[in-house]
Amino acid sequence: MSSRFRFLIVRLPFMKVNGMAIFPFLFVRSKNPSKILINHERIHFRQQLELLIIPFYFWYVVEYLLHRIKGKSGNQAYRSISFEREAYQNDENLSYLKNRKWWAFLKYL
Repeated sequence: MSSRFRFLIVRLPFMKVNGMAIFPFLFVRSKNPSKILINHERIHFRQQLELLIIPFYFWYVVEYLLHRIKGKSGNQAYRSISFEREAYQNDENLSYLKNRKWWAFLKYL
């Protein structure tokens, strides 16, 4: 799968988070989002495409809820989601998606 797919950046200055990938939209708070933020969200786009989009969101919410049930705070649960772990660990590597293997998020479970 090519790392060059199209997405639309939409600026929402009132957002509480810096960015959010909801295929095919990348919602950002800043007028000039960083390359690292863009890369982080592009990793999520790849994950979404691998899971055919809708199952990604279901899996994401289920993982979050499981971590909350285990007693983690909202932020700890969010940071523990396999998709987020992969994205945070690799967002500074701007060439990560060029070499990323399919289903790479599974090793972060």
